[in-house]
Amino acid sequence: MPAVTADPLTLTRLPRLPQQDTAWRPVAKVVTASKHLEGEGFQVRRPFPGMDLSLADPFLLLDHMGAVEYAPGEAKGTPWHPHRGFETVTYVIDGAFQHRDTTGGGGLITDGATQWMTAGSGLQHIEQPTPELVAKGGLFHGVQLWVNLPRAQKRVPPRYQDIESRDVALLSSDDGSSVVRVIAGELAGHRGPGITYTPITYLHATVAPGARLTLPWPRDFNALVYALSGRGQAGPDGRPVDEGQLAVFGAGDALTVTAAGSQPLAGRNGWEILVLGGLPIREPIARYGPFVMNTRQEIIEAFEDFQAGRMGTVPAERVPHRSAADEPLPRS
Repeated sequence: MPAVTADPLTLTRLPRLPQQDTAWRPVAKVVTASKHLEGEGFQVRRPFPGMDLSLADPFLLLDHMGAVEYAPGEAKGTPWHPHRGFETVTYVIDGAFQHRDTTGGGGLITDGATQWMTAGSGLQHIEQPTPELVAKGGLFHGVQLWVNLPRAQKRVPPRYQDIESRDVALLSSDDGSSVVRVIAGELAGHRGPGITYTPITYLHATVAPGARLTLPWPRDFNALVYALSGRGQAGPDGRPVDEGQLAVFGAGDALTVTAAGSQPLAGRNGWEILVLGGLPIREPIARYGPFVMNTRQEIIEAFEDFQAGRMGTVPAERVPHRSAADEPLPRS
């Protein structure tokens, strides 16, 4: 796994939390991701939406891409398509994706890098595997997270952040066995590089086989743990969470997870998990295809603005494919 790593014994350690006096968050439910085809035909595993979205607020969608070993000619991406009203966060663990948008943003996302795109008032973008990956095949593994924007920020100017693997904050568990990467937000006073409109924390942890990881967590944030590979247990009651499953936590001040002592081959380095949390926005959500707003009328306006060319112009050398925004407007 090329995602940035280090010897955990050399890293700053997280604080040790007292077992008896800590309000550990219980696991409220475990959700198994459903499978979908996206873009030009690549498969994703999606734990949400599909469950009660209020449990994930301010997050809207999580797509787990791979891990997959592509044969030559198999790798696929997305055609040009628009967005408005939220942020897309693409984190590539293995392999590479290249991105362009109609504001001029873009670049290569590879091996532990993150592309953070704030769609805001609206733009179009395209995400594709590199020509080398298409031609030769190879390993690809990544995730895309959609983060909602509150009503007051839904029409902010589009913004693009390149977060290289070297930029993330690296910490170790309190016993020095596991690595925690802070991509955005704050953990025990350590901040990640991602700049967010909505207060969130976004972590990738490798929990050593048989090891326990404890994390202080803001009481006003929700808390989600998604297993990228391997298996383990979540919460004080030890609920099993395997690859492709999401643990949704209840209230409390801290999280506890434990990696299984025996891991499958894909998890030989440990249990690979995403840990997500954020301050719920608690506003009405109207979503249709690539747009997420607060009302149906705002969705109709988004379609009209896209069709009128107010979300950027696709470069002339590229021919746009049919996208979700070409569909009929939603009915009442």
